[in-house]
Amino acid sequence: MNWLEVVGWAGSALLVWSLLQTAILRLRLLNLVGCLILIGYNGALHVWPMVGLNVVLTVINTIHLYRLLTTRHDDREYAVVRVGTDDEFLAHTMRVHGADIARFNPGFRWDASAPDRAAFLVARGDEVVGVMVVHLLGDGTANVELDYVTRRYRDLTPGEFVYRRSGLLAGLGIRRVTTPPGMVAPYYDRLGFRRDGDAYVLTI
Repeated sequence: MNWLEVVGWAGSALLVWSLLQTAILRLRLLNLVGCLILIGYNGALHVWPMVGLNVVLTVINTIHLYRLLTTRHDDREYAVVRVGTDDEFLAHTMRVHGADIARFNPGFRWDASAPDRAAFLVARGDEVVGVMVVHLLGDGTANVELDYVTRRYRDLTPGEFVYRRSGLLAGLGIRRVTTPPGMVAPYYDRLGFRRDGDAYVLTI
């Protein structure tokens, strides 16, 4: 096997690997790189139909990536809706994503009857992309009990709209948000939180 065949196999493997991704941003990026590799490979072999196919896929991936990256901080793309802690759709969302929620929030135990809780759903269009539950401590502080983003949108951090854009927390009289220690893969340092030991704190 010569080096050109290695390149071709690598590009094909990357395309297959991209289709196994659940995060949409990662899928598009890997697919784009795979297409670019295969454009070079098929161009070297003068297989023009495959060059044309991968050029079209490259354009499609580029357009989708542009839209994803330019709207990731656009509050016109995402909506934050407060729901009751006993809301049936919230309970359904918790059940559907239960295993994944436990993976990233290992200490979270959902109790719909627990007092002084506020729950929010983050949506993009008609698709729920995140769930957040906070414990209202009554002194202007809210402690995050759950901050979950679905696998498809995890690379885009839509949770920021709860903290910064929606105004819902400030409307509840919350001036300070704290997170529990030990959260897996936290992204709070990108949202203006400051680290406080193993936790993070945000002043609204």
